[in-house]
Amino acid sequence: MANKAMDTAFVDKAILFALQAHAGTERRGKGFPYIIHPLEAMSIVASITNDPELLAAAVLHDTVEDTSIRVEDLAREFGPRVASIVEAESDKFAEGVSEEASWHSRKQAAIDHLKVAPYDAKIVAMGDKLSNMRAIWRDYQQQGDELWKIFHAKERSDHEWHYRGLADSLSELKDTFAYQEFVHLIDDVFGK
Repeated sequence: MANKAMDTAFVDKAILFALQAHAGTERRGKGFPYIIHPLEAMSIVASITNDPELLAAAVLHDTVEDTSIRVEDLAREFGPRVASIVEAESDKFAEGVSEEASWHSRKQAAIDHLKVAPYDAKIVAMGDKLSNMRAIWRDYQQQGDELWKIFHAKERSDHEWHYRGLADSLSELKDTFAYQEFVHLIDDVFGK
């Protein structure tokens, strides 16, 4: 018996859009194309749900924050649900304040937002945050505390605070393998 073909057109369109938006950019300090991170985030989301809009939001999650794409562009191309999830997942930068100076307040705002975010938005955030934590875990195994020097916040304790806060805010997903892996990696890097 042949398997029924899955309609992937919406997700395919989002992948191509993200690929074009991030074209020519490298993941900071990694030496590989940036698009690898959004694709991994989407793969993680796919381990939780097969909702095409959430898969699209996952692969598009950094387009507003890191490219010239605007929320309005995403709403026009992918609809209001995808656009609002991506907007919620994007850091809010204060005019005239450096990324370094605003790091703590931006991260606190993200933690606070995720605590009360809808379940769908938490799923997309989980894809992003687990992908980031996987990269931190891998790099920490090789570099130890030298790793923190590539970030805007240079102290290990800042990153522990941030990721433990995210884990608390995303705890509604505690029954998913992705969340369990996330907490395991946090404990492995920062201690229990």
